[in-house]
Order: sequence, then structure tokens, then C-alpha cells
Amino acid sequence: MWAHQRDAFSMYKRTPSRDHSAVMDVEENSVLSQNSMDVETTNPSWWLSFPHVVVATISSFLFGYHLGVVNEPLESIALDLGFSGNTLAEGMVVSTCLGGALIGSLFSGWIADSVGRRRAFQLCALPMIIGASTSATTKSLAGMLIGRFLVGTGMGLGPPVAALYVTEVSPASVRGTYGSFIQIATCLGLMGALFIGIPVKEIAGWWRICFWVSTIPAGLLAFAMMFCAESPHWLYKKGRSAEAEIEFERLLGGSHVKYAMVELPKLDRGDEADTVRLSELLYGRHFRVVYIGSTLFALQQLSGINAVFYFSSSVFKSAGVPSDIANVFVGVANLSGSIIAMLLMDKLGRKVLLLWSFFGMTISMVLQVAAANTYALGSASLYLSVGGMLIINHEAERDNFSIWPLISNTVQVCPNICTRSWSCSRSPSNRNFP
Repeated sequence: MWAHQRDAFSMYKRTPSRDHSAVMDVEENSVLSQNSMDVETTNPSWWLSFPHVVVATISSFLFGYHLGVVNEPLESIALDLGFSGNTLAEGMVVSTCLGGALIGSLFSGWIADSVGRRRAFQLCALPMIIGASTSATTKSLAGMLIGRFLVGTGMGLGPPVAALYVTEVSPASVRGTYGSFIQIATCLGLMGALFIGIPVKEIAGWWRICFWVSTIPAGLLAFAMMFCAESPHWLYKKGRSAEAEIEFERLLGGSHVKYAMVELPKLDRGDEADTVRLSELLYGRHFRVVYIGSTLFALQQLSGINAVFYFSSSVFKSAGVPSDIANVFVGVANLSGSIIAMLLMDKLGRKVLLLWSFFGMTISMVLQVAAANTYALGSASLYLSVGGMLIINHEAERDNFSIWPLISNTVQVCPNICTRSWSCSRSPSNRNFP
């Protein structure tokens, strides 16, 4: 059994779609193929698919929220649960959710392909609700860690499915814009967590409210998904072409259904074109793309951006800066970097944006080093330290928009392997970058 599983992961070939002859006869198919030769003069209306995309990005909002929810309240949590001063316990409260996210990401592709995109979103929301409720009501460190781990499984499952879903339900004319909503939603979630944590010093037990608040968007995601369209691409692969047509009509409008249905087999044939071994990602023909993309992500993470997300309050306090005001600026810098990158990505290109982003991160780290130098005293050290942190936060967010299209090329080459890992999950706009 284990040998069979190893073979399945070492080599993957997309299983051909089911025979759709029972749904569409040869004559009708030939008519649709002829119609597809005619170039459409108008694009599908964007507002039909917009509500479905907004609901899907709630999962990314929750991802950002839970990244920053313990930032400001961490000291209060440690005092109330009895591990104040224990840096190991504090680090576990912060990072346990990432362990859960690893587990959730490993199964995200399999769940999305098995039960559909809508059910996958609902399964993502369930552990987030249970985990946040556990963390909000716990009176011990163990309960907090269990809650954070459960939340993490939902964090790992939701964003990859969101990227896949947004790609499959969006009209091609706005697919890139809709894809950027995922990153924007993550930034808004992080900002929301930082804002909600501000009263934690004045109100006893406010950190419990911070966890309870996250159950509202999670419940909204699970409920709203009942009214959202299922992915037509997934329905087609399951042999449910009639239902796929109905969903296309909801998403694109009746006049675009036939053209969209003709395009589905082409996308499906593209998925089954090559057999890709996992070894080829490590030292084969695709190694260069994987190596460059992975290195860029590693450089971004090693710059210390996660420390900003998790421990900025502690860092600002050490520098003598009010953490509530400083965290507001962290959120604003985070969001502004994403918006600037979204506006400039197609105009300047990915390479230029990456180079300038890493240059900005280098400048920020130089400022941090200068602030830590014994020759930089008083207010000068403070301004350099805070300014460097804000710049690195701003530039790291711009990198996110630039790196994903590069990774998406790898994803197109080996779709099944990559959809089973969050680190290689599909880019929201992967079909825009052939």
C-alpha cells in the first residue's frame, strides 16, 4: 500500500476526463467547435462572478487575520494563561498554527478535487470556527495550542483552494485583477487583527474577543458558499457537463456559455499533456524554475518579515514606540505594498518589480543595522529602526505579487504535485502567464 502511494507521488499523469458522449453528441460538439472559431466581440460581465470571488477571498482574509491575531495580545495571553516570561511557550502559541497549516496544505488539492471547491471552503471554515472558539475559551496553554493547531489546518486548506476557485470562475478579462484580491484580502485580514488588538491593554480579557471575532467571517464563509457557484471546470472533470453549463450561465451570462464549454476540453487536454516525475523538479528539466522560485521565497522569508507579523508589538515596545500606533503603520505599509505591486506588475514586468523590491528590502536591513549600531543614539536609532521595519514590510508584500507568476509556470508543468502543497499552490492568475 505504501509502495503504491510512493509511486503515486513520484510520478503523476493527469487522468483523462470522463467520456462526455452521453451528454453532448458529435454533431452538437462540431457545431460548438465551429462557434468557438468566432472571436467574441464582448467580454463577459465582471459583476456576475464578482460576489463569488469575494466570498472565496474570505478564506484569505482569515489567513491574514490569524497570522496577526496574537501579535498585540501575546503578552496578555501569557499573563492570563500562566506562561509569562516563557519565550518557548510564546513561540509555540505563535507558530503552532503554521504546523496545522502544513497539514492542511498537504490535503488541500486532494480535498478540492474530491468534494468540490465549495465543500472544500466549508471544510476550511469548520476547524477555524472550532479552533478559534477553543482558543477564546481556554484556561490553559495546552488548550490554546490545540485551538491554534485547528485554526492552522483551515489556514492551510483555504488559500490554495481560493486561488484555484478564483481562477476557474473568473472571466479571462478580469482574472488577473480578481487573483490580486486574494493577496489584498490577506493584507486586510492582517490589518484587521492589528486594529482589533489595540484595546487589549485597557480591557481585561480582550484577547478572547479577538479570537471570537474570527468566527464571524468563518461562519459567513461556510454559509455563503451554499449560494455560490461550483467550479464549472471541476464539474466538467466529474462528467457533469449539464451542471457546468448552468454554473457558467450564473458566472458569465447566457451568451457566453457555449464558448466557455468549448474551451473546457482544451484546458483539460493541456493538463494531461506531460508525465512529470517528482525527481525532475529536484534535478531534472524543471529544476531551474523551481530553484529560482524557491530561492526568492526563501530570501523573502529570511528577511524577517514573519517576525514583523508575529512580534512587531514586542519589537516596537523595546524601541520605546507605542505598539498600537506602530502596528497601524505596519498594516498600512503591508496593504500599500500590495496595491502598488498590483498596479505596477503588468506595466513594469515581474523582473523589474522583483529587483526593486529586493533592493528596498536591502535598504531596510541596512537601516536596521545602523539603528543597532552603538554610534546611532537616541531618537535617530528609533527612527532608523522603525523606518527599516516599515520599509521591509512594504517591499516584502510587493515581492508576493512578483514571485507567484514565476512559481505558476512550475505549477502549469506539474499541476497535481503542486496543488497538494501550499508552497507550490496555483497562482490566482496562472493562466494569464503561459
